[in-house]
Amino acid sequence: MWEYTDKVKEHFLNPKNAGELEGANAIGEHGSLNCGDALKLFLKVGENETIEDASFMTFGCASAVASSSALTEMIKGMTLDEAEKLTNDDISDFLDGLPKEKMHCSVMGQQALKKAIADYRGIQILEKPGETVCECFDVTDLEIIDAVKTNGLKTTDDVTHYLKAGGGCGQCIDRIEDLIETILTKG
Repeated sequence: MWEYTDKVKEHFLNPKNAGELEGANAIGEHGSLNCGDALKLFLKVGENETIEDASFMTFGCASAVASSSALTEMIKGMTLDEAEKLTNDDISDFLDGLPKEKMHCSVMGQQALKKAIADYRGIQILEKPGETVCECFDVTDLEIIDAVKTNGLKTTDDVTHYLKAGGGCGQCIDRIEDLIETILTKG
């Protein structure tokens, strides 16, 4: 069983900003109901691209709900440019940490935020760059490479904890291992 911080427990048991946001003018979705966690993030963006309000609907575990709740609290009052710089580690830090097996929940929040910002700005995200490695969770080789380099990941379990890649059917495990090996040997 995982150890959750008091802040994770608080945001799970008493989530802030849960539900659809009336008057939202930006929406971002990430995850998959078919395979596990999914997040729909709603933003109300006002003058100077300032986030006036935010809410979420999440399907997932305690860490998914807590990360989504924390994200909405963090971004209120920020400009889109400021919010765009948030990392999944910022979300985890706000919650005083997440178990390594649950870091993908903070990544889900970061990705939904990026999509909501793109939605507000009228940028259509047609296709993710890179080659799809994990079909279950729609994770590309470039996402895995970035996560390994940025977060010092060394094993397929590490990648699964951050991106959920490999956490479904498992058919992509060999490809993930190959990517990690290539990154670690070539730098």
